[in-house]
Amino acid sequence: MIELRHVQKQYQSGSHTTYALHDIDLSIEQGEIFGIIGHSGAGKSTLLRSINLLERPTAGSVVVDGVELTALSTKQLQEQRRRIGMIFQHFNLLSSATVEENVAFPLKLIKTPKAEVNQRVRELLELVGLTEQSRKYPAQLSGGQKQRVGIARALATNPHVLLCDEATSALDPQTTNSILSLLLDINRKLRITIVLITHEMHVIRSICDRVAVIHQGRIIEQGPVAEVFLKPRHEVTKQFIEQVADSIDFRDEKLSPDSTILKINFLGESTYEPILSRVVQETGVTFSILQGTISRMKSTPYGQLVVKIEGPRQAADDTVSLLIERGLDVEVYEHGLG
Repeated sequence: MIELRHVQKQYQSGSHTTYALHDIDLSIEQGEIFGIIGHSGAGKSTLLRSINLLERPTAGSVVVDGVELTALSTKQLQEQRRRIGMIFQHFNLLSSATVEENVAFPLKLIKTPKAEVNQRVRELLELVGLTEQSRKYPAQLSGGQKQRVGIARALATNPHVLLCDEATSALDPQTTNSILSLLLDINRKLRITIVLITHEMHVIRSICDRVAVIHQGRIIEQGPVAEVFLKPRHEVTKQFIEQVADSIDFRDEKLSPDSTILKINFLGESTYEPILSRVVQETGVTFSILQGTISRMKSTPYGQLVVKIEGPRQAADDTVSLLIERGLDVEVYEHGLG
């Protein structure tokens, strides 16, 4: 659906070259929600805007829907961009136009017949829940309503791809959740591919299927959200995960010679199964929970437990082996001195 191959973006200032993007390879599938997360200045906005060539790469190729955008003429590129909608952090609405006029604007630009414009606007305002606000102006709307107008406008030309440039960063948490729910609903109903950038792991965890982590213009980690979230490899990724995960300091935890601290990750239906209880009955160790959470990544349940088990070292090792055999991800934090 979307292919970025060896994409680079560099800026020249005299003899000094700055790389905003360096050798980016990404493949995004039809119908998925793909997240790109990074700190400010990491290159995520440049990467997103490279997909529709608002930022033209210095090198590499961008293919969307089988069409290599980097090989098109200006006129051909304008036509292809109709298949790529975009929403922005600060909405970018026309302040002197009503809600319905804002949504209709892209259709009028391509000289769509008036009856078709009116029908499409009605459909989109119903989709985003703004039918009753159609005659209002942006100044009369809340931040969440403005973003809903932006989403409706971006969908006006029936795009195959929706790019979201920090679409929830200017919103409060409750409104953010409502916009994320709307994007998820749009993805399910229209099967539109959504690519979003953010610096908030909560956004990634809530609606994305896969995620790429960008740092200093490079993709340092990518994969399914659950895999990246539960088994982060890069230190930057671990920092983002700390945004949504409570941390616990075990340095002051008193360990007996027969103590072992484990971190256990559950994913999917195993989250609700008594696997740990069954295993400790088999191995004869006892356990106490130091920390535990159950949440969801998009529609997939997951859980994380940090437990202290008490028992001989061999029994502790057997417990770890059985938990892994039964499909859980287990990390040994610390053994006692037994």
